[in-house]
Formats: sequence, C-alpha cells, structure tokens
Amino acid sequence: MSQQFDKVVFGKKKFSDLLEEIYNNQKRREAQVSALISELKPMVSDIGDATLIVPLIKEYLEIGVKNDDALIKMATLVQRALSNTSEDGGLGISEEEKQQLLDEIDKIQKSK
Repeated sequence: MSQQFDKVVFGKKKFSDLLEEIYNNQKRREAQVSALISELKPMVSDIGDATLIVPLIKEYLEIGVKNDDALIKMATLVQRALSNTSEDGGLGISEEEKQQLLDEIDKIQKSK
C-alpha cells in the first residue's frame, strides 16, 4: 500500500502529496476561520452587525469546503485507480471516472 502513496498521479504530484494538501488546507482554513472570527467579533455590537458579518464568514467557509470536496473526490478517484491498476498498466477505471478525475483537476486549478 505504501507504494501507492508514492505513485505520481499527475505532473510531479504524488498521491501522498495530494493527501497532504487536503490535510494542510483543512488545518490552514481552521486557523484562518478562527482568526477571522476573532477579528470580526469586536465589530459585532448588535444583531444588525451580525446579519452583515455572519454571511461573509459562511460564504468563506463554503468556498473552502467546496475546494476540499474537489480534492477529496480527486483523491478517491486516484486511490481507486491505483488500487485497480491492471497488469498492462491501465488505470482500471471507466472512461466516465477518468473524465471525473480530469474535471476535478480542472476545478482545482481554476480555483487557485
């Protein structure tokens, strides 16, 4: 199994790099959200302020979740492909799954 983590999935990125990116994104976002809330908390003095600020935080969180979801879907497809690699070197995934993987890669690249 550890060999699968060291396989290059695209460019120079290994499967383990992809998993590390998912983890690091989550930890970084957690710290960013905490800092953002700490900075905005003193600005909320009444319900009107909260109704303006809370949606901004929510939108920020949703964008991060969507980016992480795309990475997780990609990691799932890559892991399945690595597990099902055929003897002839094929990926062992359907054309539809290959297209999903390419679509997720495009989404990630466009979101950066």
